[in-house]
Amino acid sequence: MLPLKYTITPKGGIERKMKILRSKKALSPVVASIILIAVTVAVSIAVAAWMGALTFTFMATEQLQITGVHYTTTTTAIVNVTNGGSAKLTLSSVEVNGNTTTFSVSWSSGALDNTMDPGQKSAINVTSLTSFSPGVSYEFVVITASGKSFGPYIKTYNP
Repeated sequence: MLPLKYTITPKGGIERKMKILRSKKALSPVVASIILIAVTVAVSIAVAAWMGALTFTFMATEQLQITGVHYTTTTTAIVNVTNGGSAKLTLSSVEVNGNTTTFSVSWSSGALDNTMDPGQKSAINVTSLTSFSPGVSYEFVVITASGKSFGPYIKTYNP
């Protein structure tokens, strides 16, 4: 014979045991709710981190700052630039007073290409097609491979 689940005891024994059994069953929905909330929070954090990474990837910007121009000869100048943006950029051309010039880039690392990492500084050696005239102001504009123009930086040639 199997033992009885409910036994009659003094002072309301059957009711008391039923209350205890009901409270044990109530523990399961509480634990389930806590687990459900924890999983929801964890998934929310993962989605927020993923969306944040996507935002920074798509929000990368090119921002080139011309920090100075120094004339070295009557046909050459050095344009100092800094990549102040959050994206890598490639230098495409340099214009002096609206005319495209030949240029080369000097890197402290000895790199040979025209790309600049975010925060990187560089000196651009610009060779003008015409001689710089004393007392005349020249406008320097740097153009990147994406077609964005940065400048103008205006400097008067005073040998």
